[in-house]
Amino acid sequence: MKLDIDALDAARVLVVGDVMLDRYWHGPASRISPEAPVPVVRVDEVEDRPGGAANVALNIASLGAYAGLIGLVGDDENAELLASALEKNSVAPHFHVNSDVPTITKLRVMSRNQQLLRLDFEVPLIHVDKAPLLQQVEQTLGECDLMILSDYGKGTLSDVQALIQAGRKAGKRVLVDPKGTDFSRYQGASLITPNLSEFEAVVGPSANDAELFAKGEELRESLGLEALLITLSERGMVLIREGAAPLHLPTHAREVYDVTGAGDTVIGVLGLALAAGKSLEQALWLANFSAGLVVAKPGTATLTMAELYGALHEHGFSIEPADTGGAALAGLVRSAQARGERVVMTNGVFDILHSGHVGYLEEARQLGDRLVVAVNDDASVQRLKGPTRPMNSLEQRMRVLSGLAAVDWVVAFSEDTPQRLIETVLPDVLVKGGDYRVEEIAGHEAVLANGGEVRVLSFEDGVSTTGLINKIKSRT
Repeated sequence: MKLDIDALDAARVLVVGDVMLDRYWHGPASRISPEAPVPVVRVDEVEDRPGGAANVALNIASLGAYAGLIGLVGDDENAELLASALEKNSVAPHFHVNSDVPTITKLRVMSRNQQLLRLDFEVPLIHVDKAPLLQQVEQTLGECDLMILSDYGKGTLSDVQALIQAGRKAGKRVLVDPKGTDFSRYQGASLITPNLSEFEAVVGPSANDAELFAKGEELRESLGLEALLITLSERGMVLIREGAAPLHLPTHAREVYDVTGAGDTVIGVLGLALAAGKSLEQALWLANFSAGLVVAKPGTATLTMAELYGALHEHGFSIEPADTGGAALAGLVRSAQARGERVVMTNGVFDILHSGHVGYLEEARQLGDRLVVAVNDDASVQRLKGPTRPMNSLEQRMRVLSGLAAVDWVVAFSEDTPQRLIETVLPDVLVKGGDYRVEEIAGHEAVLANGGEVRVLSFEDGVSTTGLINKIKSRT
């Protein structure tokens, strides 16, 4: 399956909801207190992370997109810590400060990656005046493509219907991560994302999937939703839409370390993909896949674009960037190089793949840990080879190359040479096949100046695409 994740960084998403500070105290617990039968933790590290709606925004910003965040905080140090952490991670916080309430804070005491205790600092926000918050939303919506309402039941969204109506009036999709048992509050939203226990608390338990789907469709219709997404923990998630069969996606989690914040990732990535113009199915696949990655991390976690690209590639998804700038590929290469991996890059037309190509690519791959293959697009092939070429389209050529064990990443370029792409990617080793001199190879100056290496490899004698085409013609 091809997952299109281009242009995610151009999307603009507004997140509104219960913001909080997740604080972690880490330290060893090697003895029991003489005062009570509890472990004594010697705190040697304090970690602060944005939580709740703030973590939703963080998931969006970590993938390179704009995330605006509106919420209620107290007039205290924790609000400053939260705002600072968000700004450092490219989230734009627009907090409404109320001196009568504390910033919602959850303190977790950790030892050896195990949570020993959680302390919550909060008061209900339901009675706090929400008029300034609604006004801020109305002023900000015009700058965004989509709005996410993250409801943790703390009271920020006590007038959630006004926010939904504001979003719809502005012509924006409104996604809601719901809370509680009164889902009528979310009437008119575009999509809501309850987990299974939240869903069954509203509609009752389901004996089987057929009953689950039927109750889901009934709820979707009664609330006037475009779609209902039910997350099913280890069973993945199911999307229920009008006029379509339920779409059930199994989880992609290989290892579950901590499910904290997984729902934030689901709605954050789902909203981001929809804001970027992806289809609901594409957005769902990305959200499901991303959630499977973050649960393998401790605490409330996020995902970078480089991590997403790399993981999608490892799972066999086709993720070749449609643009030829190479920025996404460069992120993958930097991530690989940071892990100590040696990245090799080559280029060509690769029109009719033959044994000479395969042998050449296998030899190139042996020069490092990762192999990038840059491929001429169809227009550049016609300029270089004539109007009858290529025999196979760019998409077909890239798909075949992606299936080779020696190849890690495939990217297209539209110019006659990949020089601009190579200057962006900056591989450790640049490889070209044939009888070229190093100084004739496009991009060699940038690679050498960056401390890299340029190599020339030989093609297999007697095998070429032109020769194969001529042989075919002679037999017809």
